[in-house]
Amino acid sequence: MKNILVPTDFSENCTKAAKLGIDMAKLFDAEIHFFHLIQTPVDWVKLEKEKEKRHPETLKKIGSAKSALRELEKKAEQEHLKCQTFLQYQVGTKHIIKHSGHFDHDFIITGSSGTKGAVRELLGSYVEEIVRKSDVPVIVVKEDEVAFPFKNIVFVSDFEEDVSQAFKHVISIAKKCNAHIHLLRVNTKTDTNSIQAGLKPIQTFVEKVPGLKHYSMFVNNEPSVEVGINTFLTYEPADLIAMCTHGNTGFLNLFSKSIAEGVANHSTLPVMTIRI
Repeated sequence: MKNILVPTDFSENCTKAAKLGIDMAKLFDAEIHFFHLIQTPVDWVKLEKEKEKRHPETLKKIGSAKSALRELEKKAEQEHLKCQTFLQYQVGTKHIIKHSGHFDHDFIITGSSGTKGAVRELLGSYVEEIVRKSDVPVIVVKEDEVAFPFKNIVFVSDFEEDVSQAFKHVISIAKKCNAHIHLLRVNTKTDTNSIQAGLKPIQTFVEKVPGLKHYSMFVNNEPSVEVGINTFLTYEPADLIAMCTHGNTGFLNLFSKSIAEGVANHSTLPVMTIRI
């Protein structure tokens, strides 16, 4: 992890995401970029300087955004990190993804809007799109205070498809944080709900990850993946939930769009998605 992107709207959860970004950049000795998108009533880039005064509210928002970005930059510099800030006009997810590709970021960390209810309200449409379109891992910070370095990471999958390459991102973070990895499979098939049968895909997966240490395997028999995750978290502590996605085609296998949104909607823990 050499270059981290933190898109922010300066909300409470984005502020927590910025702190996590700084902490992770420090741990990995990575560069960090803070990126803010601002909606303007006109094409601000092409607007003549003397006409800017016609839009006092926009000027105020731009001034506030520049000040907030500078404060984030100061915090990064206090940790002796290499940092850049970016303010771009006209809101649009494509700008974030394009920016990330241009600067070759290998990790994105952002915050939800901090509200509860519908997933679009919780994540914000731009965060939802980042998760779906990003080619690099994304961590979305939620309501809970972030416990970092992570000590317990839950990697949720049905383990039917080979996700060993994507899992390397989880291992990288776990090693740096000296974290324990919980490999969780939620069995929703009532006709084959044997715990032992449910463990077999996980055991096969582990064989593909030589040298894996500090891990444990769990199988929950529950009516849904979301319920299974919540049940697990009731008995086992966790700082981060990690899962794989197929990008635009939806979440991997068991993680259909509705399931993934349910997890994102009701979990207050940070959620990490990895596209395969």
